[in-house]
Amino acid sequence: MKYVFIAIFWMVSISCNGSKENSDNAIMQSNNQNPTLKRYNVKSGMVTYKITSNGKVMGSTITGSGSEKLYFKNWGATELKEENSTKTTKMIFFGKEKIKTDKTHTINKLDNGKSYSVDFKNASIYLRRDPMMELMKNTNTDAGNAGKEMLKSVGGKKIGEENFLGYPCEIWDAMGSKQWIYKGVTLKIVSKVMGITTVKEATNARFNVDVSDKYFQLPDFPIVKEEGYLSDGAYQKNQDEMKNNINHLKKMSFEDFKKTAKQDPEMKNMTDEELKQQYKLMKQMLNLSNH
Repeated sequence: MKYVFIAIFWMVSISCNGSKENSDNAIMQSNNQNPTLKRYNVKSGMVTYKITSNGKVMGSTITGSGSEKLYFKNWGATELKEENSTKTTKMIFFGKEKIKTDKTHTINKLDNGKSYSVDFKNASIYLRRDPMMELMKNTNTDAGNAGKEMLKSVGGKKIGEENFLGYPCEIWDAMGSKQWIYKGVTLKIVSKVMGITTVKEATNARFNVDVSDKYFQLPDFPIVKEEGYLSDGAYQKNQDEMKNNINHLKKMSFEDFKKTAKQDPEMKNMTDEELKQQYKLMKQMLNLSNH
């Protein structure tokens, strides 16, 4: 799934480095100067999750627990996630038990395409532009359809519908995980990777409520811009060129796509069949745009 976004965003940004108001599925509400991102089909929300994990890997027993808080407003254009979790690994060496415990504390914030990641160890905040969000923002992509197309691209299927915490959810099965999704917001996910089963499920969820700015505050750490980050002014100057490149991608033949994709280190070893799948998904994603 990640490859198509690598390909699209990389090709879109080669030369620039870097709404339907009556539709719940519109991904943008914009004017020509300041496009804004609409990621969910619900205006705001506050969700608390419980996280548990357990399983065995190569003779080691792994258990974990934690919590996550999700806050968003402006249809998800502004969002903050904070997770606190603990993972315990029990190993047997020469008949003796060894226990290792790791604690994780993360905060990630998305602000209309800008992504902030808090590094508590180094007391820093890393700032970058989220490639997928920038692409969706600038192509007027339909959020709900885009998410479903991505799930389908990795063999995902909608397997049912069910109320969770009183909210009607679609249940999707993809790559060994099940997701309960309400208007684009995942309320529960059950996944199994390498023998470890992880369950993250909402214990409390409120939508279309007033979410105060205090919930989006970051620690008082210095902000470090990642390499290649463009200032708002420089970024805005490249929007027309990006849109022209997107239009070019819509018309791109498979052979041209293949030549360009082969220049990317993560795609150069893909087979023709794999590239054709990525090309098809790229076309589907771009055709979902209103641009």
